Amino acid sequence: MADDETTGTSAEDAALNAALAAEHAAVWGYGAVGAALGADGRAAAAAAEAGHREVRDRLITLLDGRGAEPVLPEAGYELPFPVLSPVDAAALAVVLEEGVTAAWVRVLDQAAERTTRALAVEVLGPAEVRAVGWREAAGRTPVTSALPGLPAT
Repeated sequence: MADDETTGTSAEDAALNAALAAEHAAVWGYGAVGAALGADGRAAAAAAEAGHREVRDRLITLLDGRGAEPVLPEAGYELPFPVLSPVDAAALAVVLEEGVTAAWVRVLDQAAERTTRALAVEVLGPAEVRAVGWREAAGRTPVTSALPGLPAT
């Protein structure tokens, strides 16, 4: 992909930054998820948050190494709905994972480098696995998606 002449950033870097923004949101959002879960569900939320923190940190390092300015996290995020129960928490976790998945599919679309595509594929699998568990906990069907990250048609 060619660099954008007006900003000096490539489409790949822009997609990576969008994925980073989604990872920031997921890290923040899992705090709300965990707060609404009972003790038995908090371990899954903590593991998901840790996974997103690890990906976030890798992305920051990658973008820094490429000379691209990593997007900063927001001071706070607006929840899409009130999270008042474990079912609400699971539904929020689904929203978070689907947001991350959509961002990583965009990275795949814009990736010029093989290593970037490999990273996207590496991240997409666990995000969809987590989403399946949260969809099940939220009582959603179907629990799987044939093409995670792509809009339903």
